[in-house]
Amino acid sequence: MKRLSTNNTSSKARRGAGLALAVVLVGAAAPAAMAQPTKGKTTGKIEEAEIEIVKERVNQLPEATRNFSKIALPAPPQTERKVTYTFSDFRLPADRLNPSVKVLTIRAEEPTPLTGNLVKVGIGNYGTFYGRGYFHSTRNTDHAYGLDIKHVNSLNGPVDGKNSSVAETSAHLMGELYRGTAAFGANLDLGRERYNFYGYEKAANGTPVATPEAGDIKQVFNRFAVKGYAHNRDPEQVLQYDASLGYRYWSDIFAANENDVRLNAKLGYALGESSRITLNGEASFIAEKDLAPAKPNVAAEQVTRTRTFVQATPAYEFMRNNIAFSVGATLGYSSDTATNVSKAVIYPAVRLGYTIEPEKFMVYAGLGGSLQRVTRYDLTTENPWLNRGLNVADTHRGPTIYAGFTSTPARGLEFNARATYARDRNLYFYLNNPIDPSRFDLVYDQNATGVLNLHGELLYNAAEKFRLGTRMDFNKYALKNLPQPFHRPEYQASVFGTYNVFEKLMVGVEGYFFSASYGISYRPASVAGAARVPDFYRATDPIIDLNLRADYRITPKISIFVMGNNLANRQYQRFYGYPVKGINVIGGASYTF
Repeated sequence: MKRLSTNNTSSKARRGAGLALAVVLVGAAAPAAMAQPTKGKTTGKIEEAEIEIVKERVNQLPEATRNFSKIALPAPPQTERKVTYTFSDFRLPADRLNPSVKVLTIRAEEPTPLTGNLVKVGIGNYGTFYGRGYFHSTRNTDHAYGLDIKHVNSLNGPVDGKNSSVAETSAHLMGELYRGTAAFGANLDLGRERYNFYGYEKAANGTPVATPEAGDIKQVFNRFAVKGYAHNRDPEQVLQYDASLGYRYWSDIFAANENDVRLNAKLGYALGESSRITLNGEASFIAEKDLAPAKPNVAAEQVTRTRTFVQATPAYEFMRNNIAFSVGATLGYSSDTATNVSKAVIYPAVRLGYTIEPEKFMVYAGLGGSLQRVTRYDLTTENPWLNRGLNVADTHRGPTIYAGFTSTPARGLEFNARATYARDRNLYFYLNNPIDPSRFDLVYDQNATGVLNLHGELLYNAAEKFRLGTRMDFNKYALKNLPQPFHRPEYQASVFGTYNVFEKLMVGVEGYFFSASYGISYRPASVAGAARVPDFYRATDPIIDLNLRADYRITPKISIFVMGNNLANRQYQRFYGYPVKGINVIGGASYTF
């Protein structure tokens, strides 16, 4: 028996097998045809044969084209954004130390989805309750909206329990529409804050002083602010604009109020690839009411006045190769008359920058000056124990000379340093009132105050995994009439950092150091309600404030957190007579939906 085997493992083998099969079949058929009896020829015989075809076929799919490159996300434009590295969500306003710093914008990675809504609730010692809610739209190319609400209060404080209690409630509503390269938006802010004047004396000449009732030393602030704005979102357009119109209202428990209409505008028009003209303008129109300062045997009178503030800075900017040059002037007008200073001002606005290494190291220097708007709305966020009948005045900062550099030696690392010297007029200081030392007046040096500022900051951001930064400021005040720069510390430093330990645990640290500042101590008054005689200028203790925070995610929607404030347990006095709370710990949970 003959056996024929074929193995189809390739196209060539298959073709060979088919040809061999055809030959065998033809060969087998030919003898069969010849097997008929033919005269004169011998009879043919078909030999017995068996044909076996074995196929071992391997099915192979064509190789797919693979793309190993990730989706590239465009880098965001290089912008500056201010971040306040404080635990403002649980630090009470009376304890605020808020240095604002610039952070380096890291290249955007693929964005994580936003749920839009978050609720946090916590409780702590000193009878502290903390609650916060975020209700925001998810990412959308057409619009954005959101509501932030917060309430935090402490039923007790460092002095006489409820006499040093404090509370804050606020709400922020925002909305934006995006149409082409333009963005239109509006903000609405509401707030109410409750404080007590607990900086009263505990004893005089060894004789105990009666402890006042909390209702008799109460202070309440109400705030309302609304603003509408529009700006260009495309940095490549010839005309750039950013304009806003707003209104702010402030009032306290002593029938004082402030109505402020505000306008801001920034315009830029490109003349070519290397030059443009700019115009920065702002205006504020205030109508305020207040009660005159308390005097012995004199009834308080209501005082009204208006305050006008207008300022504009036109400039020409030129940029070519490694040089950036700007020249212009600042023209301003302020109606305030706290000291003998001109109401109208003109300051130069000149700046020269040179890039030594692109995106790595740049130095700059300039000459300038400006008016700085001062309002009760802002002053009471810095010092809530102000007296009534204040003479609030805008600060004239100028002329000013400055020089510095910015450096980004590695990805995520930024180092900035700057030196500034200015001649300030109407620069305010806080000084204890001689009749009621628990309240603070605004005082001014009648001559110009020389101010030297040395500033440095170091920031490191490792792709949102680890952040660490520090900021330092040294301020030297050259006064003519005032004996001390009351309640303006000479040295300020802060350190802040966050670390994503792993996917579910985030920890943060924040620390401050403020050098001693000066208040004033008075001798007891011989007659109740009379002005006191200054005893001596008293330096407060240096401020050392350490804060820690940890957040742990139990599920994708539920987290727990703990926040510790003033862990060094230093009852320092940012303002003389007002010690802050010691260790304050808050624990709670948050829910995301």
